[in-house]
Amino acid sequence: MTVQSDIDSGTEKTSGWRGSREVWLAAAKQALIETGLDAVKIQPLASRLGIARTSFYWFFKDRTALLDALIEDWEAKNTGAFVDACDAYAETIAEGILNLLSMFMDETLFEPRLDFAVRGWAHQSEAVNARINAADERRLAAIREMFLRFGYPADEADVRARTVYLVQIGYISMQVEETRELRMTRITRYVEIFSGRTPTPSEIARFHARLKFHPEAA
Repeated sequence: MTVQSDIDSGTEKTSGWRGSREVWLAAAKQALIETGLDAVKIQPLASRLGIARTSFYWFFKDRTALLDALIEDWEAKNTGAFVDACDAYAETIAEGILNLLSMFMDETLFEPRLDFAVRGWAHQSEAVNARINAADERRLAAIREMFLRFGYPADEADVRARTVYLVQIGYISMQVEETRELRMTRITRYVEIFSGRTPTPSEIARFHARLKFHPEAA
């Protein structure tokens, strides 16, 4: 749902309406993704939302507090999605990899454009760069633990985790343009390369179902 539709649905715009913490945060995230950090300022956000600048201070002390909330939201959603996907039930490592790949392909769980924007932000802030590095380590640890759970030696689990992660972050940092159908045709080979195991037809079918993908219609 867009920021504007958040405003228009379920909220009557009156002269005294101040928005909400969630609306201001959503506007900040949208501005960061679309334009970059310089767009995440109080007056431009107020103009975007169509409400008074002073309304901001009902929810945040200052711009720094908003930026702190924005980075915390990114960590909770995008890094949290990694941990959840790697911890999800899987009978085989192939199914575990498919759980992770499905997370990358579902923007309700993981927002690649937000990840890209935050990495751009890190070039302007040592503190955000440190948060990025910590998040990368947490994500790698989650993938590594998944491989260890399925009996891979520690050194192999580490390298395979890095292979999985760096490929996926490469998709984001290079802003790869690839149709969903084309990426789906590559999934089985990705799983084989990442894990050394071939997913079964039933595992692939469940993966497709989770993403509401119908190969016969592609």
